[in-house]
Formats: sequence, C-alpha cells, structure tokens
Amino acid sequence: MNTIKMLLMAAFTICSVSAMAQQKNTKKNNPKQETSYYCPMKCEGDKTYAKAGKCPKCKMNLIEKKATPAKAYYCPMKCEGDKTYAEAGKCPKCKMNLIEKKEEHSNHKH
Repeated sequence: MNTIKMLLMAAFTICSVSAMAQQKNTKKNNPKQETSYYCPMKCEGDKTYAKAGKCPKCKMNLIEKKATPAKAYYCPMKCEGDKTYAEAGKCPKCKMNLIEKKEEHSNHKH
C-alpha cells in the first residue's frame, strides 16, 4: 500500500513540474507588445498616448505609432564571429569602426 502511495505522489510531482515548465515557456514566446498613439499634428510635441482616441487639444484621431526595429552593428573583420552590438562604436578587439547591419532583401521581390 505504501509503495502505491509513493508512486502516485511521484507521478503527481512529475506532472506538476512539467505543467509549470510548459507554462513558463509560453510566457517567453508571447512577449506583450506595447502600442502607443500620437497626434498627427504634433500638438503636444512627441507626446504619446497608451490608448487610441482623439487628441485632447485638436480633437484629431490619434495614429498608432509603428515600432522601429532596433539597429545592430558588427565588426567588418568579424573578430568575434557574428556578434552584434546595440550601439555604434569601435570593435573591442581590432578597434575598427562598427558597421550598421542592413536587412537583406534578396529573399523577396519589391
């Protein structure tokens, strides 16, 4: 009887741990993207709003702000392989200027 209880307890523990691991993976794969909105007339400069609606000053409809892709920079000598950097500057190994990585357009037609 004790053996059956121990086996059931072990099975329950394994199921619980695997369910929690799956739950953590789904949170990482679905990052929440924040959307912001701005006035096309720039009434209040570069101010953005969290919700869609109308500008409080000119009453125009707010426009969704498109996310700009982050820039990446790399060493032209590939000292550290395909490593990229978030900011322009110099390679820490060879001291050459880092080059902005451009998006390749060879896989699609314009």
